[in-house]
Amino acid sequence: MTRRREIRRVLRFAPALLLVATLLPSSPLFAVDRGGFSMDVLVAGTPLSEYAARGTTYVEALKNHDYSVRLRNGTGERVAIALSVDGLNSIDARATSASEARKWVLGPYETVTLDGWQTSSATARRFFFTSEERSYGSWLGRTKNLGIIAAVVFRERQPQPVIAWPEAAPQRERQEKDSDGSKAPAPSKGETGVLPAPTDDMAATGIGTETSHPVRQVAFDPEDSPAAHMEIRYEYREALVRLGVLPRYDDRCGDALKRREGARGFEEPGFSPDPYRRRPR
Repeated sequence: MTRRREIRRVLRFAPALLLVATLLPSSPLFAVDRGGFSMDVLVAGTPLSEYAARGTTYVEALKNHDYSVRLRNGTGERVAIALSVDGLNSIDARATSASEARKWVLGPYETVTLDGWQTSSATARRFFFTSEERSYGSWLGRTKNLGIIAAVVFRERQPQPVIAWPEAAPQRERQEKDSDGSKAPAPSKGETGVLPAPTDDMAATGIGTETSHPVRQVAFDPEDSPAAHMEIRYEYREALVRLGVLPRYDDRCGDALKRREGARGFEEPGFSPDPYRRRPR
């Protein structure tokens, strides 16, 4: 019980982790950008193409591929960024509000690439696209927010000068009386009912192979209101087509169905090319 209280006290004053490695100076080519802050999703180091539709930014999930989330601070001040994947904080896998979440701290003009769920102060386990049934959220029993990557940015609170107004003391007393006489708003109730069972044909994020990812805790006092909110939804191609985000026939992908409709069994006489003897022309 004592140890648990100590953790809460530490996190209240230092609710952030600062990455001590993989801080990059580069800026993303394809990224959700909000007021100088950006986020994009990488597969094999390459940003996934983004599609704006239905008031949302989508990317195509590539099943069983590892992916990373790149966050960039394009401002000249230190910021803290809360990152959640499938509604779970990328540091401790908790489901909280953005203000209560543990955060990544980026210095001025810094970029960080996060490869997975932080499992210790030295290691992480990789994000990878998988089915809902095999997702990390399903394993934890938290499947309400599968398919979403969200980052919320907080600026650092600056010390405010103390100004003595003549009416300051009486006004504060009146505010305290008003506060005592008013009732606190009732806490909002969570959604009730049974969530749909996870499926095998919708995208979600799994917890994969272990990778080195050293971090350390630092003190950071965030402002109450966030400076930016960025979200990316990811879906498999079939779902993006059903949503109308991608056309049913995508020429950029070679229009595979049209190609297959024009296929023939025989073309020119000859023999099968032997890759060990000569290259086909």
